[in-house]
Amino acid sequence: MRLFSRMFRKDEDLPERPPLGGYSIRAVSLPHELDADACLPVELRFLFKRVPESKERLRALLSSGKAIGIRTIERTPERVLEAVKHISLYSQHNCILTWLPELLREKHLPVFTPADLERALAHGADLHVETNVILEARLSFKRLVLIDEENLGIGSEEQRLMRELSEIIYPLAIDTIVNRAVIDNANERTEIAQSIVKALVIVGPIAHVLEKFSSGLGKLFAASTDDLLGEAAELMALRGSGFSWKELRKRFVLLVPVFALATYGAFQVEPLLHAGRTLAAGAVFGLSAVALSLTTAIQSVGMYLGSVRALKKEGKWHDHGGSKSDLWAAIVQDFTNPARLGLLLGSALAPFMGMLAAVLGLMHNGWVLALVGSTEGVVAGLTVIYANRINAWKFRRALERRVR
Repeated sequence: MRLFSRMFRKDEDLPERPPLGGYSIRAVSLPHELDADACLPVELRFLFKRVPESKERLRALLSSGKAIGIRTIERTPERVLEAVKHISLYSQHNCILTWLPELLREKHLPVFTPADLERALAHGADLHVETNVILEARLSFKRLVLIDEENLGIGSEEQRLMRELSEIIYPLAIDTIVNRAVIDNANERTEIAQSIVKALVIVGPIAHVLEKFSSGLGKLFAASTDDLLGEAAELMALRGSGFSWKELRKRFVLLVPVFALATYGAFQVEPLLHAGRTLAAGAVFGLSAVALSLTTAIQSVGMYLGSVRALKKEGKWHDHGGSKSDLWAAIVQDFTNPARLGLLLGSALAPFMGMLAAVLGLMHNGWVLALVGSTEGVVAGLTVIYANRINAWKFRRALERRVR
């Protein structure tokens, strides 16, 4: 699917991802800025609340030609993502939320069995080394940095001060670190959702021509093509998450009859329209268009449910799980990824979109059919966009509450 996605991009739109992760810096340069609390970065306000005397120490630095920067990692470094993947794949049954938040927040190490360590080494990974990679990088996600604006040099005492102050604001940044690592780990699935949305460009005109050529054929194409693309993308995403082909092959036992039933449903839309059952026709088309996606969602939760139970059986389930049910833990693990959540929401919305198209008399328009058939992909893309914005907004609100 990554290749499919790149078909719609120019070469200049595909820059290489920086190995150290992208970052942004907000700087304070003038001493009097430290007195404008309302304009100060929330990190500095948090610092001055926790350690009031630090304000004067920073004021002295600013007066000597330095600037204070708050550096925030905008994308998790590739090496850290690789370490997260190795631990998840070789030890934690493809789960992340069951161990990564605790490792970052409390240095609570994941449990490795001798078999885990041996399996990882066979693939060139040392799980203890990978754990240390994550721990060593956690302080780099958000830290205070000293900027030498006058090129006078930065002494060892000033460097030590910045390290100390960065550790003080670490509690403020921990949620950002956890969210950033989890979201970036799911980035590949996000790209897949965007590819499904772009598939509408191809599905629309083809469905339109087929519907004009043979009534019902366009509906079948619009209902099945996006669902097949979505299923292929889902298989690749689960494969990339560590599930074996043997595990994935079990899905086809149910998917084949579901696809056959969806195909049958697509051919029933036209008879329902002729019979005057407009709403039923729209609902049947919408369900036919997302049958595989709905089935996939249920199967994926089932696969993660098996992972959660395996973790508990092997003694790898930390106390953070509490009384949380196995099913709920599996749902949270699967749908923390906004693309996966969006696909589920879109699948639930598709029947209603089909009914709306039927009521408006648009069930013979190939473009509309493609749009209804791609409802889950469109909603997934929107969910990805707004989930990131909502997470950023929630984090800013949490930061503001800490400095009040």
